[in-house]
Amino acid sequence: MIRLLHVLPALGLAAAVSGCALLATPEPVQMYRFGASDPVTGIAPDGAVPLEMRPVQFSAVAADDLILAVTGAEAAYIGGARWVERAQVLYQESLENVFAAEASRVRLGGRRELSHSPRVLDLDVRTFEARYPAPGSAPTVRVAVRVRMINRDDQQVVADEVFTVDQPATGNRVSAIVAAFDTAVLEVNRNIVRWTEAR
Repeated sequence: MIRLLHVLPALGLAAAVSGCALLATPEPVQMYRFGASDPVTGIAPDGAVPLEMRPVQFSAVAADDLILAVTGAEAAYIGGARWVERAQVLYQESLENVFAAEASRVRLGGRRELSHSPRVLDLDVRTFEARYPAPGSAPTVRVAVRVRMINRDDQQVVADEVFTVDQPATGNRVSAIVAAFDTAVLEVNRNIVRWTEAR
């Protein structure tokens, strides 16, 4: 059974820690990841256009290593489960790997290389959560990402799109929810790669 750790409502979603919590024995935590794949290190195709991607922006309540669950107007984190790294970092790595594996017309510049790309990708992950239609039911994972392509010279937006994927979990188990996140992230990222190559 999934245990939810209730968080403060709306803008106060920061963790509140009481003095007595320092004396409590921490509960065991299982670590999970999404977007897991070995980095692709192949050679970019001839004629691939270099493309810079800014650091991915993330919804503040979902950017950390806690797994966010929402039921109606209530938000909570799934107890006893965490991502192995901040979700924001895992997502960016996942997207970079999909670009490296599947893009044929563009090539993302490395984080440390000087970019001469005429265009820049700007991404904002707006939604990254498991949505429960009712307490105890199997949730649906929603991942929504706004992508903008920007001209480097004049900073004008060339194209702007929002990609949303809803992936039902096969049950109300953490492993099933994580698998739904993994599937949703891969589908969103593939959509972003196809959209980028069509610009």
